[in-house]
Order: sequence, then C-alpha cells, then structure tokens
Amino acid sequence: MKPLAFALALTIPWLWSCDSQPTQPSEAGPDASQPNTLSSASLTEQLNRSPRFDPNNFVQTVDNPLFPLKPGTRFVFEGVEDGESEINVTIVTHDRKSILGVSATVVLDRVFVHGELKEKTFDWYAQDKQGNVWYLGENTKEYEDGKVVSTEGSWLAGRDGAKPGIIMLAHPQVGDSYRQEFLVGVAEDQARVVARDLDQRVPYGSFDNCVRTVEFTALEPGVKEAKIYCPGVGFVRAHDVEGPATRLVLTQITHSSR
Repeated sequence: MKPLAFALALTIPWLWSCDSQPTQPSEAGPDASQPNTLSSASLTEQLNRSPRFDPNNFVQTVDNPLFPLKPGTRFVFEGVEDGESEINVTIVTHDRKSILGVSATVVLDRVFVHGELKEKTFDWYAQDKQGNVWYLGENTKEYEDGKVVSTEGSWLAGRDGAKPGIIMLAHPQVGDSYRQEFLVGVAEDQARVVARDLDQRVPYGSFDNCVRTVEFTALEPGVKEAKIYCPGVGFVRAHDVEGPATRLVLTQITHSSR
C-alpha cells in the first residue's frame, strides 16, 4: 500500500525544477467495521469473477475514466503522514515497459519532505480491451540523506511468483473486491468498492460521479485507507479509515508534450 504523503512546505516552482524524467530502471469494501482481509473462500470467489489476464487482450492506451494515464500528465498532491507535511509528484511518462508480453505505461511517483526526496517509485500499468486497468509491478526506493535505504515493496508480475492485479475495474460496482497486487509477503494489497456517484471537492476542483474504495492488506493489520477516484481525472483524495492518521489531496494537474 503506497504511503499517503505530500508537502505543503514546497513551492510549485521548485517542483518544476525537479521534473526531468530519469530513464526507468531496467529491473526492478470493507468499511471500518469489517476485517482487513477477505476470508480465503470469499477472496477465491472474488478472484474467480475477476477479469482474466490475457496478454493478447490489451490496448496501448490507458483511458479508463477513473484512472486515465495520458503521457506527459503531471499530478501534484499535498498531504500529511506521520505528522509530517509532504508533497507527492506523479508523472505519466512516455516510456513503456514490456511485462508478461504486455506493453505497460510507466508512471514515476516521488515523495518529498521539506524539499528532500524520500521515495521514488516506477509503477507499471496497462489496460485491457474491456477497460480494466492492470497493475503489473513497481520498482520503489526509499531515501535518507540522498541514499537508498530500502527497496521494500518492489515486485514485478511474472517474477518470483508475483502476479498482476487490478488497480481500477472497467465498471466498478459497490461490493466489488479485487486484488491489486500479489507477491507473498511483499505486495498483497486488496481493495473493495464501497460507494459510487459521490460529489467531491479538492483544491484542484470539484467533481461528481466519483467512486470510493477502501484498501487493506494482510501485511499491515489494522490499517485501511479510503481513496476517491473521479471521472476524467482519476485519484483525487485519500485518508485513513483505520491506523495512522493520513490525508492526501490533488492540488494541481499540468500537461506537457514531452
């Protein structure tokens, strides 16, 4: 589960100065009263109804209205985690990565605290012909004083038993549960759709017909996060449901041709 973070202390002009896109590395629901994980039988039933991964059933463009990834788009989020203000800058790059025979879109995500890089992650997504957006892995690094101190949470579908997951369904309905990622002991996030047709206002703007999900994982018992996705934009807000207090909101979207 990605940390919720993003810093009020940094200015937008400073962020632009950090936006050269490095080449990608070559390697790399339940409501508050419900348990953090689905029962084994329930999860198996949900997965049996989940979309089937077929490398021949994918398209080049990720244009699911609730999770659009147009290359050159740059999102800025602001929030707080562990009592610290942070800024998260997410860029949909023009790079591609082949995973399990699928050409995935490469997304660069960086977290800054007091102007210092704390985390840098490359995420890989692809969309099937039905409109489901698949999550195919991530290469993540945590930093302290400019040095990498952890790569915990990294995984790649097809390697070491890791399997693709769904980050956004084509037509999410309340009660839908799905696995977002899977590598035993490393990446076990799940999500459930808990509400639809929501109105939502964040610093970037106001939206309607939004969807709320709750994310949880067996690797962090007692931790749940609610996320809001809105048509034409995607992820706009997150906050804690259980566990440490966190919040995150979308503050800016910009576009560039390269």
